[in-house]
Amino acid sequence: MSDPAKSIRIGTMISATAGRAAERIAEIADLGFESFEPFFWQTTNGQDLAELGKRCRESIGDRDITISTIGMFGNPLEQEELDRETLQGWQDCIDNAHHFGATCVAGFTGRIRGRPLPESLPRYREVWSELAKRARDKGVRIAFENCAMDGNWQAGDWNIAHNPDAWELMFNETPDDNIGLEWEPCHQLVYLIDPLPQIRKWASRIFHVHGKDATVRWDVIREHGIFGKHPFVFMRTPGFGDTNWTDVISELRLAGWSGSIDIEGWHDPVYRDALEMTGQVRALNYLKACRGGDYLAIAG
Repeated sequence: MSDPAKSIRIGTMISATAGRAAERIAEIADLGFESFEPFFWQTTNGQDLAELGKRCRESIGDRDITISTIGMFGNPLEQEELDRETLQGWQDCIDNAHHFGATCVAGFTGRIRGRPLPESLPRYREVWSELAKRARDKGVRIAFENCAMDGNWQAGDWNIAHNPDAWELMFNETPDDNIGLEWEPCHQLVYLIDPLPQIRKWASRIFHVHGKDATVRWDVIREHGIFGKHPFVFMRTPGFGDTNWTDVISELRLAGWSGSIDIEGWHDPVYRDALEMTGQVRALNYLKACRGGDYLAIAG
């Protein structure tokens, strides 16, 4: 009997920019991850994505591991050389997602640099209406990560999809049903937003979930506020932050959601560098426990 617990899989992200994605999957595939999200930062570096996808799947072999989503992170709305490479990377990822076995491509919307968020909407509509059509023709969905990348409503770079008010504007500009969110609670906690009600409201637009958390230091906020010299929040690996992931996964299940929660590492101030994979495997096992633990095929 198939394991219905795995309608929500727990995996991790794999950097694909430097050309070692398949090798990295082979190195960690036996640690218990159930999915991988290979991702590129700004550029694919001219890699043959069809061949890379084939090698990634070969590294997985006959293990019960999926690749549902690949990532392309950069600013495809602007016109610098790397921005143009990012836009080309989105096109290439959409065209080649099937070689990875993926049905979703995720990343940032892009943004007109240094301008208030609404000023990016015309360019957003121009670029993403075309990419949405391209993706729809390939049976691919597009998911925007809810990360501000240090931007805000007034100014920033990289991304406008970091705030529920922005989601309303974006989905009005591109009402395509294959455009949604790569959601995680971390980026909402960073801005002191309660993440759980978002699942109930936006579940139909959540196509992929990142496993990343945050610790809010309320004592610092009470004494120094959020604009002082002391950091008031840390991004954390799941299991080390404030989010109750049992509640997150329960809300996702109640909404009928299925898909992958892929851990986004490299941000935790403690479990990093030599402790990176120690933290990630702890997060993997923690999230599996929050999902309900081992499936028991026994009738109730």
